[in-house]
Amino acid sequence: MNPRQMRQAMKRMGIEQEELDGVEEVLIRTADKEYVIRGAAVTAITAQGQKIWQVIGEPIVRDRADAKKAEAAKPSSIPDEDVKLVAEKAGVSEAEALKALEEAGGEPAEAIIRLMSR
Repeated sequence: MNPRQMRQAMKRMGIEQEELDGVEEVLIRTADKEYVIRGAAVTAITAQGQKIWQVIGEPIVRDRADAKKAEAAKPSSIPDEDVKLVAEKAGVSEAEALKALEEAGGEPAEAIIRLMSR
């Protein structure tokens, strides 16, 4: 069966498949380990109202204690341009803007709104 016939058969059975583009990494946490899969190929399959996530890639496995140390040592992943933009628009220091961005999950608009509503 060629890929086109396979897609048609899946569609008849009510199964939808979607490739996620631009996936940077997938993180799976268990009680004692973390699995980090960088550059993973991810497919979301919907069948009978349930979503099935298929992740393809080679994981980096590390203990949770090691991962927490690495996370604490990691510098902020928020771009400097975003920090400067938030500081300028909200009229606050860059340190306050960075803190607001971290609280807003890196979303500049949300950070500006939070700072302006104080």
